[in-house]
Amino acid sequence: MNKTIQYPQAIVTCPHCQNSEIVSSEEGAQHFYRCRSCSAILKPKSGDCCILCSFGNRDCLSSEQNLAA
Repeated sequence: MNKTIQYPQAIVTCPHCQNSEIVSSEEGAQHFYRCRSCSAILKPKSGDCCILCSFGNRDCLSSEQNLAA
């Protein structure tokens, strides 16, 4: 049996053009992300591990796991 991992989704909002996109936590756990609307390259804010933690409506999985520990 082949199991597919389902990653939670989050909404990432570009601080430049305010465009919002739905991305999975796997996609969001990146150090760079290009906005599909204005092509701005988003980088995590100082102290954040990824673009989800900086620009998403929820933290990434690793941050949620750290909070639970």
